[in-house]
Parts: sequence; structure tokens; C-alpha cells
Amino acid sequence: MDKRENTNESSKFITILGWVATVAAVGMYVAYIDQIKATWGDATGPWIQPMVAGVNCTLWVIYALFKKERDYPVALANAPGIFLGFTAAFTALF
Repeated sequence: MDKRENTNESSKFITILGWVATVAAVGMYVAYIDQIKATWGDATGPWIQPMVAGVNCTLWVIYALFKKERDYPVALANAPGIFLGFTAAFTALF
């Protein structure tokens, strides 16, 4: 195996890993739906963690889309966390 084949395999692995991590991150943020349902209406709950997650996701999406070589897996992995994190924090407070 020459260097080029090794580089191609490594690049392919990193690409697959990036997309698998994207799916895992989206799943993590979709889990906020249960918290949103639980705090919808009269109940309140912890708000700081989802608020920080919303801020964190916002920063990562901005970073991924504004860097020279856009990083779409990072942007897609964090995009749901913006909406779901802030929604979970808001419903936990009110």
C-alpha cells in the first residue's frame, strides 16, 4: 500500500466519522424534545444547561459556516441544538 492509498483510506474514514458524529449530535439535541414536553405549560425545570447548549451550538454553527473551508457536518450537527436548546430553556423558565 502506498502513501496515496493510505491517505485516501484515512480521508474516507474521517469523512464517515464526521457524518456519524453529526447523526449522534442531532440525536442528542432531539432528546430535548422530552424536556420541552415535560415543561410545557405550568411545569418548570432546569434551564441553564439547555441555554448554554443553545449558545454553544450557535457559536459552532457560525464557526463552521464562516471559516474558509466550510464544515457542513459541524454546522448540521449543531443546528438543531440552537432551536431545541433555546426552546427547552424557555419552556423550563415559563
